[in-house]
Amino acid sequence: MKQRIGYARVSTDDQHLDLQRDTLARAGCNLIYEEAVSGKSTARPELEKCRKALREGDTLVVWRLDRLGRSLSNLVQIVAELEQRGIGFESLTEKIETDSAAGRLVFHVFAALSEFERNLIRERTQAGLAAARARGRAGGRKPKLDNQQVREIKALLRDRDIPVAEVARRYGVSRTTLYKYVGVIMPRQ
Repeated sequence: MKQRIGYARVSTDDQHLDLQRDTLARAGCNLIYEEAVSGKSTARPELEKCRKALREGDTLVVWRLDRLGRSLSNLVQIVAELEQRGIGFESLTEKIETDSAAGRLVFHVFAALSEFERNLIRERTQAGLAAARARGRAGGRKPKLDNQQVREIKALLRDRDIPVAEVARRYGVSRTTLYKYVGVIMPRQ
């Protein structure tokens, strides 16, 4: 038996699900999964329960697109997974549904725009890194220790009476960082 299953989400506890709940119920959803969690959060347990409850032929219904995905690419990924499983998707506010050819077309245009956006970001990032390298800047974090400090640390570590932990504390780094800069040294107390 085909079901229309709703998913409603608010970003904070002081927001209310009433509008979404009422709209989803009017749209024929007998079962509605609800949660109050930021869309940026990767942990959305009610959404996971909802996705597991969906069966082939069912339709996942949301009030608005932004209630489902953390980003456009995440939304496209979720809907593509639903489509592979034979599950429809409907967004009431945007009037998008993937049960018809026209609805799938609209959604695939969104998917193409999402991929285009990712490619533009990648190209801009690569161009920015190339420009920085051309100006002599290297990417990555700045080193924790300079060459002078590394020489001092090596000299201190030659003295077996000085604990590695004390040297690390003195320079404000971890023992692991010391070992990284001075090479592999047998750990001491």
